[in-house]
Amino acid sequence: MSVDETVTERGDDGVDEPDWDVDPDDESGAAMAATVGRQIKAWRESVGMRAGEFGAAIGYGEDLVYKVEGGRRIPRPEFLDKADEVLGAGGKLALMKRELAEVRYPKKVRDLARLEARAVELMAYGDHNLHGLLQTAEYARALFEMRLPAYKPDAIEQAVAARAARQTIFERAPAPALSFVQEEATLRRPLGGTMVLRRQLEHLLHLGQLRQVSIQVMPIAREEHAGMQGETQVLKFKDGTAWGRSEGAFNGRVVSDPKQLRILELRYGMIRAQALPPGESLAFIEQLLGET
Repeated sequence: MSVDETVTERGDDGVDEPDWDVDPDDESGAAMAATVGRQIKAWRESVGMRAGEFGAAIGYGEDLVYKVEGGRRIPRPEFLDKADEVLGAGGKLALMKRELAEVRYPKKVRDLARLEARAVELMAYGDHNLHGLLQTAEYARALFEMRLPAYKPDAIEQAVAARAARQTIFERAPAPALSFVQEEATLRRPLGGTMVLRRQLEHLLHLGQLRQVSIQVMPIAREEHAGMQGETQVLKFKDGTAWGRSEGAFNGRVVSDPKQLRILELRYGMIRAQALPPGESLAFIEQLLGET
Protein backbone atom coordinates (compact mmCIF):
# COMPACT_ATOMS: atom_id res chain seq x y z
CA MET A 1 0.00 0.00 0.00
CA SER A 2 1.41 3.39 -0.98
CA VAL A 3 1.82 6.32 1.40
CA ASP A 4 -0.90 8.22 -0.48
CA GLU A 5 -3.35 5.37 0.07
CA THR A 6 -3.02 5.76 3.83
CA VAL A 7 -3.22 9.58 3.87
CA THR A 8 -6.51 11.35 4.34
CA GLU A 9 -7.46 14.99 4.00
CA ARG A 10 -4.92 17.26 5.57
CA GLY A 11 -5.90 19.15 8.69
CA ASP A 12 -3.82 21.07 11.20
CA ASP A 13 -3.35 17.88 13.19
CA GLY A 14 -2.79 15.67 10.16
CA VAL A 15 -5.72 13.38 10.90
CA ASP A 16 -9.02 12.65 9.19
CA GLU A 17 -11.86 15.03 10.02
CA PRO A 18 -15.17 13.15 10.20
CA ASP A 19 -17.29 16.31 10.21
CA TRP A 20 -16.62 16.57 6.44
CA ASP A 21 -18.14 13.16 5.79
CA VAL A 22 -21.48 13.11 3.97
CA ASP A 23 -24.49 12.22 6.10
CA PRO A 24 -26.16 9.32 4.22
CA ASP A 25 -29.54 10.27 5.74
CA ASP A 26 -29.31 13.75 4.22
CA GLU A 27 -30.64 13.01 0.73
CA SER A 28 -30.27 16.50 -0.73
CA GLY A 29 -26.79 16.93 0.75
CA ALA A 30 -25.67 13.51 -0.46
CA ALA A 31 -27.00 14.29 -3.95
CA MET A 32 -25.07 17.57 -4.08
CA ALA A 33 -21.84 15.92 -2.91
CA ALA A 34 -22.29 13.14 -5.48
CA THR A 35 -22.83 15.65 -8.28
CA VAL A 36 -19.71 17.60 -7.38
CA GLY A 37 -17.73 14.37 -7.07
CA ARG A 38 -18.75 13.28 -10.55
CA GLN A 39 -17.76 16.67 -11.95
CA ILE A 40 -14.32 16.47 -10.38
CA LYS A 41 -13.80 12.95 -11.68
CA ALA A 42 -14.92 13.93 -15.18
CA TRP A 43 -12.50 16.87 -15.27
CA ARG A 44 -9.66 14.69 -13.92
CA GLU A 45 -10.21 11.98 -16.52
CA SER A 46 -10.55 14.55 -19.30
CA VAL A 47 -6.95 15.64 -18.71
CA GLY A 48 -5.72 12.05 -18.33
CA MET A 49 -4.70 12.22 -14.67
CA ARG A 50 -4.85 9.25 -12.30
CA ALA A 51 -6.37 9.79 -8.87
CA GLY A 52 -2.98 9.49 -7.17
CA GLU A 53 -1.38 11.99 -9.55
CA PHE A 54 -4.24 14.40 -9.09
CA GLY A 55 -4.06 14.08 -5.31
CA ALA A 56 -0.33 14.71 -5.31
CA ALA A 57 -0.79 17.77 -7.53
CA ILE A 58 -3.28 19.40 -5.17
CA GLY A 59 -1.68 18.17 -1.94
CA TYR A 60 -4.23 15.55 -0.87
CA GLY A 61 -4.13 11.78 -0.56
CA GLU A 62 -5.43 9.39 -3.21
CA ASP A 63 -7.92 7.89 -0.75
CA LEU A 64 -9.42 11.32 -0.09
CA VAL A 65 -9.74 11.94 -3.84
CA TYR A 66 -11.69 8.69 -4.26
CA LYS A 67 -13.96 9.64 -1.34
CA VAL A 68 -14.71 13.04 -2.84
CA GLU A 69 -15.30 11.65 -6.32
CA GLY A 70 -17.54 8.95 -4.87
CA GLY A 71 -19.70 11.52 -3.08
CA ARG A 72 -18.74 10.22 0.37
CA ARG A 73 -16.79 13.30 1.37
CA ILE A 74 -17.44 17.05 1.21
CA PRO A 75 -14.36 18.71 -0.32
CA ARG A 76 -12.97 21.71 1.50
CA PRO A 77 -13.00 25.08 -0.35
CA GLU A 78 -9.23 24.91 -0.84
CA PHE A 79 -9.60 21.44 -2.38
CA LEU A 80 -11.94 22.87 -5.02
CA ASP A 81 -9.71 25.89 -5.63
CA LYS A 82 -6.66 23.70 -6.20
CA ALA A 83 -8.61 21.19 -8.30
CA ASP A 84 -9.95 24.00 -10.47
CA GLU A 85 -6.44 25.31 -11.09
CA VAL A 86 -4.77 21.94 -11.70
CA LEU A 87 -7.54 20.65 -13.97
CA GLY A 88 -7.98 23.91 -15.85
CA ALA A 89 -11.69 24.08 -15.07
CA GLY A 90 -11.81 27.84 -15.52
CA GLY A 91 -13.62 28.49 -12.25
CA LYS A 92 -16.38 25.93 -12.78
CA LEU A 93 -15.28 23.73 -9.85
CA ALA A 94 -14.52 26.67 -7.56
CA LEU A 95 -18.06 27.96 -8.10
CA MET A 96 -19.41 24.96 -6.22
CA LYS A 97 -17.89 26.08 -2.90
CA ARG A 98 -20.97 27.92 -1.70
CA GLU A 99 -23.38 25.04 -2.32
CA LEU A 100 -21.05 22.58 -0.63
CA ALA A 101 -20.56 24.88 2.34
CA GLU A 102 -24.31 24.71 2.92
CA VAL A 103 -24.28 20.92 2.58
CA ARG A 104 -21.84 20.72 5.46
CA TYR A 105 -24.37 22.29 7.78
CA PRO A 106 -26.91 19.88 9.35
CA LYS A 107 -30.07 19.44 7.29
CA LYS A 108 -32.34 20.93 9.95
CA VAL A 109 -30.18 24.06 10.02
CA ARG A 110 -30.31 24.38 6.23
CA ASP A 111 -34.07 23.88 6.24
CA LEU A 112 -34.49 26.60 8.87
CA ALA A 113 -32.22 28.96 6.95
CA ARG A 114 -34.29 28.44 3.79
CA LEU A 115 -37.49 29.21 5.67
CA GLU A 116 -35.98 32.35 7.19
CA ALA A 117 -34.72 33.42 3.77
CA ARG A 118 -38.29 33.25 2.42
CA ALA A 119 -40.00 34.90 5.38
CA VAL A 120 -41.57 38.33 5.16
CA GLU A 121 -42.25 38.34 8.89
CA LEU A 122 -40.61 36.55 11.81
CA MET A 123 -41.83 36.49 15.42
CA ALA A 124 -39.72 34.78 18.07
CA TYR A 125 -39.80 34.49 21.86
CA GLY A 126 -36.73 33.08 23.60
CA ASP A 127 -36.68 31.97 27.19
CA HIS A 128 -33.28 30.44 28.05
CA ASN A 129 -30.76 31.97 25.62
CA LEU A 130 -30.73 34.55 22.86
CA HIS A 131 -32.35 33.69 19.54
CA GLY A 132 -29.78 32.42 17.04
CA LEU A 133 -30.33 35.36 14.69
CA LEU A 134 -29.36 37.78 17.46
CA GLN A 135 -26.18 36.03 18.61
CA THR A 136 -22.65 37.21 18.01
CA ALA A 137 -20.21 34.56 16.82
CA GLU A 138 -18.41 34.42 20.18
CA TYR A 139 -21.68 34.12 22.11
CA ALA A 140 -22.78 31.29 19.81
CA ARG A 141 -19.39 29.62 20.20
CA ALA A 142 -19.70 29.78 24.00
CA LEU A 143 -23.11 28.09 23.78
CA PHE A 144 -21.82 25.27 21.58
CA GLU A 145 -18.78 24.77 23.80
CA MET A 146 -21.16 24.09 26.71
CA ARG A 147 -23.03 21.30 24.92
CA LEU A 148 -22.84 17.81 26.40
CA PRO A 149 -21.72 15.42 25.08
CA ALA A 150 -18.95 17.81 24.07
CA TYR A 151 -18.65 18.88 20.45
CA LYS A 152 -15.34 18.48 18.64
CA PRO A 153 -13.62 21.83 17.88
CA ASP A 154 -14.28 21.50 14.15
CA ALA A 155 -17.96 20.75 14.78
CA ILE A 156 -18.21 23.87 16.98
CA GLU A 157 -16.82 26.06 14.22
CA GLN A 158 -19.20 24.43 11.75
CA ALA A 159 -22.17 25.20 13.98
CA VAL A 160 -21.04 28.80 14.55
CA ALA A 161 -20.61 29.33 10.80
CA ALA A 162 -24.06 27.89 10.12
CA ARG A 163 -25.63 30.22 12.66
CA ALA A 164 -23.78 33.24 11.26
CA ALA A 165 -24.87 32.37 7.71
CA ARG A 166 -28.52 32.70 8.73
CA GLN A 167 -27.96 36.29 9.84
CA THR A 168 -27.91 37.56 6.26
CA ILE A 169 -31.65 37.96 6.89
CA PHE A 170 -30.82 41.42 8.30
CA GLU A 171 -29.34 42.46 4.93
CA ARG A 172 -32.25 41.38 2.73
CA ALA A 173 -34.10 43.82 0.51
CA PRO A 174 -36.97 44.25 0.84
CA ALA A 175 -36.40 43.75 4.53
CA PRO A 176 -38.62 41.31 6.44
CA ALA A 177 -40.27 42.42 9.68
CA LEU A 178 -38.37 40.82 12.56
CA SER A 179 -39.77 40.77 16.08
CA PHE A 180 -37.96 39.26 19.08
CA VAL A 181 -38.91 39.00 22.74
CA GLN A 182 -36.14 37.94 25.11
CA GLU A 183 -36.24 37.10 28.78
CA GLU A 184 -34.34 39.52 31.01
CA ALA A 185 -32.34 36.58 32.37
CA THR A 186 -30.89 35.86 28.91
CA LEU A 187 -29.45 39.38 28.88
CA ARG A 188 -27.87 39.09 32.32
CA ARG A 189 -26.31 35.62 32.12
CA PRO A 190 -22.58 36.09 31.23
CA LEU A 191 -22.23 33.07 28.95
CA GLY A 192 -18.66 32.99 27.70
CA GLY A 193 -17.56 35.68 30.15
CA THR A 194 -18.24 39.33 30.90
CA MET A 195 -16.65 40.74 27.73
CA VAL A 196 -18.59 38.31 25.53
CA LEU A 197 -21.78 39.50 27.20
CA ARG A 198 -20.82 43.16 26.78
CA ARG A 199 -20.21 42.74 23.06
CA GLN A 200 -23.46 40.77 22.77
CA LEU A 201 -25.42 43.59 24.42
CA GLU A 202 -23.75 46.12 22.12
CA HIS A 203 -24.78 43.96 19.16
CA LEU A 204 -28.39 43.90 20.35
CA LEU A 205 -28.40 47.69 20.61
CA HIS A 206 -27.12 47.90 17.04
CA LEU A 207 -29.73 45.49 15.70
CA GLY A 208 -32.47 47.22 17.67
CA GLN A 209 -31.79 50.43 15.74
CA LEU A 210 -32.64 48.79 12.42
CA ARG A 211 -36.05 49.90 11.15
CA GLN A 212 -37.24 46.36 10.42
CA VAL A 213 -36.17 44.95 13.80
CA SER A 214 -38.08 45.04 17.09
CA ILE A 215 -36.38 43.72 20.23
CA GLN A 216 -38.36 43.58 23.47
CA VAL A 217 -37.37 42.48 26.96
CA MET A 218 -39.62 40.42 29.22
CA PRO A 219 -38.80 41.56 32.77
CA ILE A 220 -38.31 38.97 35.47
CA ALA A 221 -40.72 40.87 37.71
CA ARG A 222 -43.88 39.92 35.82
CA GLU A 223 -46.82 38.37 37.64
CA GLU A 224 -48.52 37.45 34.33
CA HIS A 225 -46.55 35.70 31.60
CA ALA A 226 -48.04 34.07 28.50
CA GLY A 227 -44.74 32.46 27.53
CA MET A 228 -44.27 30.06 30.43
CA GLN A 229 -44.76 27.10 28.08
CA GLY A 230 -41.45 27.74 26.35
CA GLU A 231 -39.97 29.15 23.15
CA THR A 232 -42.32 30.21 20.37
CA GLN A 233 -41.59 31.13 16.76
CA VAL A 234 -43.77 32.00 13.78
CA LEU A 235 -42.62 32.68 10.21
CA LYS A 236 -44.90 34.17 7.55
CA PHE A 237 -44.28 33.99 3.81
CA LYS A 238 -45.19 36.11 0.80
CA ASP A 239 -47.68 33.57 -0.56
CA GLY A 240 -49.78 33.82 2.61
CA THR A 241 -48.59 30.56 4.14
CA ALA A 242 -46.85 30.36 7.51
CA TRP A 243 -44.84 28.04 9.74
CA GLY A 244 -44.76 27.93 13.51
CA ARG A 245 -43.53 26.01 16.50
CA SER A 246 -43.87 26.31 20.26
CA GLU A 247 -42.39 24.03 22.89
CA GLY A 248 -45.62 23.98 24.86
CA ALA A 249 -48.12 23.53 22.05
CA PHE A 250 -49.00 20.67 19.69
CA ASN A 251 -46.33 18.45 21.28
CA GLY A 252 -43.63 20.83 20.08
CA ARG A 253 -44.31 19.94 16.43
CA VAL A 254 -43.91 22.31 13.51
CA VAL A 255 -47.37 23.44 12.40
CA SER A 256 -48.75 25.15 9.30
CA ASP A 257 -52.49 24.76 9.83
CA PRO A 258 -54.12 28.25 10.02
CA LYS A 259 -56.07 27.41 13.18
CA GLN A 260 -52.98 26.18 15.01
CA LEU A 261 -50.93 29.13 13.79
CA ARG A 262 -53.60 31.48 15.07
CA ILE A 263 -53.12 30.06 18.56
CA LEU A 264 -49.36 30.65 18.35
CA GLU A 265 -49.86 34.19 17.06
CA LEU A 266 -52.29 35.00 19.88
CA ARG A 267 -49.79 33.64 22.39
CA TYR A 268 -46.95 35.66 20.89
CA GLY A 269 -49.12 38.78 20.79
CA MET A 270 -49.81 38.42 24.51
CA ILE A 271 -46.11 37.90 25.21
CA ARG A 272 -45.30 41.12 23.33
CA ALA A 273 -47.97 43.02 25.23
CA GLN A 274 -46.52 41.87 28.56
CA ALA A 275 -42.93 42.71 27.62
CA LEU A 276 -41.35 46.16 27.72
CA PRO A 277 -42.03 48.24 24.56
CA PRO A 278 -39.14 48.36 22.04
CA GLY A 279 -37.89 51.80 23.09
CA GLU A 280 -37.91 50.94 26.79
CA SER A 281 -36.30 47.60 25.99
CA LEU A 282 -33.34 49.22 24.24
CA ALA A 283 -32.96 51.62 27.16
CA PHE A 284 -33.01 48.63 29.51
CA ILE A 285 -30.32 46.83 27.46
CA GLU A 286 -28.20 49.99 27.49
CA GLN A 287 -28.57 50.14 31.28
CA LEU A 288 -27.48 46.50 31.57
CA LEU A 289 -24.47 47.26 29.39
CA GLY A 290 -23.49 50.04 31.76
CA GLU A 291 -23.76 47.66 34.71
CA THR A 292 -21.76 44.87 33.06
